[in-house]
Amino acid sequence: MSHRFFSVASLVGIATLVAVTTAAAPVRIKMSRPTIATGPSIEETINIDWRVLAGLDYSNGKSTDTLKKLEGKMVRIPGFVVPLDDFQDEGAEFLLVPYYGACVHTPPPPPNQIVMVGMTGRKAIKLNLFDAVWMSGRLKIASVESPYGTVGYQLEGMKVEPYSAK
Repeated sequence: MSHRFFSVASLVGIATLVAVTTAAAPVRIKMSRPTIATGPSIEETINIDWRVLAGLDYSNGKSTDTLKKLEGKMVRIPGFVVPLDDFQDEGAEFLLVPYYGACVHTPPPPPNQIVMVGMTGRKAIKLNLFDAVWMSGRLKIASVESPYGTVGYQLEGMKVEPYSAK
């Protein structure tokens, strides 16, 4: 009994010490200077992968909550470019797919694995089937028909760069 009393008394003593010390300590509030915007805010680009895009059920048009939150946002997706016309070297409109050769010599991937890209300002880019790229732009969940089949997404392309795992 005396051992239990000692433990409770110790806890009460520690709690009292903490309360007194905290009450006696001066309260300091760190004030920060207001931020003044000097230009338009830069929207953060979100890196996504094809597993996120697979969240679209193309049979009924429903998508996951994660995918819904990306609607209209700036995203960056890795993939391979597929020109819409055979032997096209440059273009402002093309498909982005998750793996090399998709749509060209094989049946196309499902619609939730194809993105129709239209470059902003119709700016033509070099279309190389063999090189993986990072495609950045504004994502839209919208079904569209292409020469290679139904596409589940549209992307307003703003930037294309060589793929690196970074």
